[in-house]
Amino acid sequence: MSTVILDTITGKSTATTITIGSTPVVSASANSMTIRGEGTAQTSIQQGLAKYFSRINLTAQTETKGFNSSSINDFGVGAFDLSFTNNFADANYSLAGNHNGVNGNTASTVFGHDNSGLMSTSQVNVVCFNSTDGRKDSTECSTQIWGDLA
Repeated sequence: MSTVILDTITGKSTATTITIGSTPVVSASANSMTIRGEGTAQTSIQQGLAKYFSRINLTAQTETKGFNSSSINDFGVGAFDLSFTNNFADANYSLAGNHNGVNGNTASTVFGHDNSGLMSTSQVNVVCFNSTDGRKDSTECSTQIWGDLA
């Protein structure tokens, strides 16, 4: 076995394929890399990464875990704003999440963007609600966002 120790690898001016084990990692263009996924399909490494995530204790208004999260603002029952440390390139990102409901009850809980509210490059407001009771404050809420950062 050989060991290579270096600080910088300089590639060719065109796309270069690097193989790690039997998996090709391809540099398709500047700041873009793909990796072979299932079968022969290529998956963009940048597009596949979550650009924001948080786990929030809504009762205490504190974040227990987060990435690219700058602040949380409660603006009503089951509704809150999430602000980003690094803005998104546009508001066409994908938002997903879940919450534990009230008193740990997860039955019929739904998480989503408030259609009457804000979805911008710097923040989004989201709501937690139960399909039978409407908006509900929950103890824990987890949120993930995928999209292009500015």
